[in-house]
Amino acid sequence: MKKQVLFIHSAGPQGIHQGSSDLIAHLQDQLGEAYHVLSPGMPDPDYALWKAQIANEINALNGEVLFVGHSQGGSMLLKYLSEEDCQLTVPGLFLIAAPYWGKDDDWQNEEYTLSNSFAAKLSHISKLFLYHSRHDPVVPFAHAQHYAKQLPQAVTREYEGDDHYFREGLPELVDDIKRI
Repeated sequence: MKKQVLFIHSAGPQGIHQGSSDLIAHLQDQLGEAYHVLSPGMPDPDYALWKAQIANEINALNGEVLFVGHSQGGSMLLKYLSEEDCQLTVPGLFLIAAPYWGKDDDWQNEEYTLSNSFAAKLSHISKLFLYHSRHDPVVPFAHAQHYAKQLPQAVTREYEGDDHYFREGLPELVDDIKRI
């Protein structure tokens, strides 16, 4: 049976070479036939709509699932998993360049902000990984540091460049998924 990976993409257009599309294609290619990467189209970034879509995707799965969230998709997925009851076994959660809402002045949006106790509600997730470029022009690196402080069990992978979209792929993500 193939391992299931649910990838929640970034906000904005997801056409060819837009948003998370190249990262998803690279992930599918590098993981190979042993994995089934699901990457559903998500609505405009409204948490209620994303929450409903994520719930529909999760309810269509069974057994174990690895969750990957890129940028806005990472923050939405984390919010969902910290607030809703997920009946699936989640051996890994992988957050790529995810914004941490509510800390920095430019990143204030109450509907996206995590509860103060969000970290405690993730104990059912075996492994947690954070990937972020130090000079990310979209989501500042400080956001990864906020997550790392709240989630000390997470493995943080820092990149010196300014990549946000990781159009050439993210080899460490592939390796981390395969190790689980």
